[in-house]
Amino acid sequence: MRYGFVIDHRRCIGCHACTVACKEENQVPLGAFRTWVKYVEKGAFPHTRRYFSVLRCNHCDDAPCVTICPTVALYRRPDGVVDFDGARCIGCKSCMQACPYDALYIDPNTNTAAKCNYCAHRLEVGLEPACVIVCPEQAIIAGDLDTPSTKIARLVAREQVEVRKPEQGTRPKVYYIGADSSTLSPPLQAPAPSYMWAQRPAAEVDLVRMVASVQDGERGAGALGRPVYDVPHAPRPWGGKVSAYLWTKSIAAGALMMAAFDRLMSLTRGDALFDTAAAVVALVFLAITMGLLVLDLKRPDRFHYVLLKGNWRSWLVRGAWILMAYGLIALLWLYTGTGPSVAAQHRVLLWPALLLALGAAGYSAFLFGQAEGRDFWQSPLMLPHLVVAAMLGGAAALVLVGTVMDASETAVLSMGGFLAVSLVLHAALLFADLGVAHANSDVARAARLITRGGYRGRFWGGVVVTGIVLPFLTIVLLPGGGMVVGALLALAGLWLYEDIWIKAGQSIPLS
Repeated sequence: MRYGFVIDHRRCIGCHACTVACKEENQVPLGAFRTWVKYVEKGAFPHTRRYFSVLRCNHCDDAPCVTICPTVALYRRPDGVVDFDGARCIGCKSCMQACPYDALYIDPNTNTAAKCNYCAHRLEVGLEPACVIVCPEQAIIAGDLDTPSTKIARLVAREQVEVRKPEQGTRPKVYYIGADSSTLSPPLQAPAPSYMWAQRPAAEVDLVRMVASVQDGERGAGALGRPVYDVPHAPRPWGGKVSAYLWTKSIAAGALMMAAFDRLMSLTRGDALFDTAAAVVALVFLAITMGLLVLDLKRPDRFHYVLLKGNWRSWLVRGAWILMAYGLIALLWLYTGTGPSVAAQHRVLLWPALLLALGAAGYSAFLFGQAEGRDFWQSPLMLPHLVVAAMLGGAAALVLVGTVMDASETAVLSMGGFLAVSLVLHAALLFADLGVAHANSDVARAARLITRGGYRGRFWGGVVVTGIVLPFLTIVLLPGGGMVVGALLALAGLWLYEDIWIKAGQSIPLS
């Protein structure tokens, strides 16, 4: 049994009855929508035409929101409906990033995620969803796709149907008949800062103008129409706390990584910078990282659900356990670093510390990979880039700490060398990621936002010049006091890059 929808746009009149019925049946709060109607106009006056598209959760057979949800608040029922349990939701907003269809929102009353659930409460008593029974033209057909005798199964078998974003591989179960492709695909719509009968939120307007600035021509490359009515959407569910989390985690993972490298390569013959200070830096920034993760939740009081009610397919859960294991090994490194036989005890901890540092640095690549709605975050270079960012953050932090605590010149110089190498690798990965051919137009547009669009000043001036070129030159040309300046600039440039990367990835509209 696989319940789904057919939206017959040969019949749809764009009356919004489905939207109103859905809001009333499910008590959807003001400003939020589980199903909505979008208007797109094509042509030039006087030869214009308006098209409608009814948009909602697609109840995917391979739903990425279910996979990424850390607490099983989203789950796929045996009948194929993707349902949600608000009592388990922690408000992490990862489902909003995973959904390619912009179908989820945060309920302002409960601070938990919500979406269309096929009116499951009606389904269980033999009733159809509210949107189906209210449609005056019977343009919405619901039923079991696996039973050949049902109307929906016959329509899908007989008519020419299409789905939204089939390339995402989610196997959506909302099929459209007679819909204009430009209404279902955002890249085919020219950005519109205003609507006919609605005012866009200021944050959306700023984002639209930024995206429009990187498109070729006034209407945008490949645009077939322009939206003239839509409902508001969360412009960027993840903000500054997530950017800061990536930055602090790089420092936390990189500090102990650098200490392990020192032991592995025998760069020094024991130094307090690597025996104890590196572990202290790792623990302090790890605590800040965990704090940022909790504070970014809409329901921080439920953070323990990640551990007690965790979904092991989610890299949010796996990452939480990796960070805790890394914190434990950092504590052991610190404890053994204050006792006798430091070198021998650290040799025992060397490989666990190095592997957990790599895990703490790199797990976010898999987490962002599960955010399938954001194509820009699917880069295969993200994992090595996160590891290099940890090297950069850890080396820069230890240069500063080593200078303050008057560590040996050899120890500080070794960290300066690691910092210089990591800056070169950071630059190489940066331009490889942004400068090569991209997987699709959304990825290319996000990259252009960074290099030629609204973020270009911060990228070229802040990330490249201030965060890479100047630190490298000061470290190489002024190996004494210049390393402190270089380390500070490198850390500032790394934070700026993380912030731009998070924002650019969320700048491309999903619906």
